[in-house]
Amino acid sequence: MDYPEAIRAFEPALASMPAVTPPQAAKPSGTFDSPVGRYVHLEIENQDYRIYFEEAGSGIPMLLQHTAGAHGAQWRHLFECREITDHFRLIAYDLPFHGKSLPPVGPKWWAEEYRLTASFARALPVTLARTLGLHRPVFMGCSVGGLLALDLARHHPDLFSAVISLEGALKIEAAISDLGRLWHPQVSNEYKGRLMNGLMSPTSPEAYRKETSQVYASGWPPAFLGDLHYYVADYDLREEASKIDTNRVAVHILSGEYDPSGTMERGQAAQAAIAGSTWAGMTDVGHFPMSENPEAFLVYLLPILEQVRRRQGS
Repeated sequence: MDYPEAIRAFEPALASMPAVTPPQAAKPSGTFDSPVGRYVHLEIENQDYRIYFEEAGSGIPMLLQHTAGAHGAQWRHLFECREITDHFRLIAYDLPFHGKSLPPVGPKWWAEEYRLTASFARALPVTLARTLGLHRPVFMGCSVGGLLALDLARHHPDLFSAVISLEGALKIEAAISDLGRLWHPQVSNEYKGRLMNGLMSPTSPEAYRKETSQVYASGWPPAFLGDLHYYVADYDLREEASKIDTNRVAVHILSGEYDPSGTMERGQAAQAAIAGSTWAGMTDVGHFPMSENPEAFLVYLLPILEQVRRRQGS
């Protein structure tokens, strides 16, 4: 197989790995998918949050963070990939106000503007990892989660063994004041879905692109804009990236060629600022590699996971 030039360094690992098993779009009636879901209560910033997560697989624990305004179903294809789940315990969680993680009971959250802050974004996976008793887990996130991956590498290098940043960057240059149309009574939620379709590769399977867009169209209206507070306002790693110690936590960055937000240039800039990190540009994918084109994504992800396993002696 002719792998893209950006991952030539991973070819020895790729050569020794079995062929990728592509996700099956349709399955016989009565088939159960792999993940099992449940709730756990987490105390974060002095408040009780009932967090929903799904998990599958065994081995090295890996926390999965969805994109802004979405939920953990974005990772469903990875749950069915035996090349991953034979070696990794995948845990995909929904942020509060997203998916099946309902708002907290007690405070009048409806009386305040929802905003995802850097402190809360970091606290959730850290608290979840400690609550579940995970030893040196891997963290992988996309978009908002991709920025969070680098944030965690900077602030919690002794908790996580590795981070995988999808569509990551040191800073996303945008003004939150320009994004108000993402939550406006005259703008349908369908607009968000159509907007996200523009961030995906035209070569990604249409059914997966439509599914990715549908997740956005069905979300709580304020969630997307509120998550972007962290994405464009609260997050800035330009002065801190050089302090990340990749001897303590491995850092891997992947950027989709069709992503106009977490561009390849931004991913490369992050890699250049973090000594010892890796970067690869992914062809045929955009902003949502794990959900819009999982088969193409696995070509880039599996070699990284092989490196993670070798580093942990697994």
